[in-house]
Amino acid sequence: MSATLTEEIATTAARLVVEEGMEYGPAKRKAVKAIGRSSVRPAEMPGNDAVEDEVRAYLALFCADTQPGELRALREAAVQWMERLATLRPHLTGAVWRGTATRLSCVHLQLYCDDSKQAELTLLDQGIDFDVGSRPGPRGRDVDVLTVSSGSRTLGEPVTVHLSVLDHDDLRGALKPDARGLTSCGDLAALRRLMASEAGDPA
Repeated sequence: MSATLTEEIATTAARLVVEEGMEYGPAKRKAVKAIGRSSVRPAEMPGNDAVEDEVRAYLALFCADTQPGELRALREAAVQWMERLATLRPHLTGAVWRGTATRLSCVHLQLYCDDSKQAELTLLDQGIDFDVGSRPGPRGRDVDVLTVSSGSRTLGEPVTVHLSVLDHDDLRGALKPDARGLTSCGDLAALRRLMASEAGDPA
């Protein structure tokens, strides 16, 4: 029974991720309510890997004609920002890096800075407007998140880009592959190799 409930939550969460552009955590919590439960035991909540598997299955079934182009447009936006912010050691993470993004997804970049204010100063120097927020980060502490908007000719609408400001020391852990051999992020060179391989171009 537990496995069935877990699978149901993962499937419902995946639909919310694709159709509403939600992040995995909020999607799982909303999925619990959507299937008529007020709460579930932690052991019954699916992991992010399970949700990602369901997202990929949903995309293949319902979005195969549109998602690849939308993903490439978001990756092109990521490339532009990674070039602009090259001095801040930008790494792409999230759905755009993992290949599950749609036009509703945000671009998530991690900036590895020696000084936490370096990112803000760089944006100000370039005349870029941004909002400041925060999110839970590595080692149990909150990190600053700078949010900017970027136009996309391909999508015909703005793309939201979140810039998480991390310590340079955090980079080592982020590049460790998971159980599937995938890293949680990649730098500009890795992103370009990924885009070239998926386009069938020589690396």
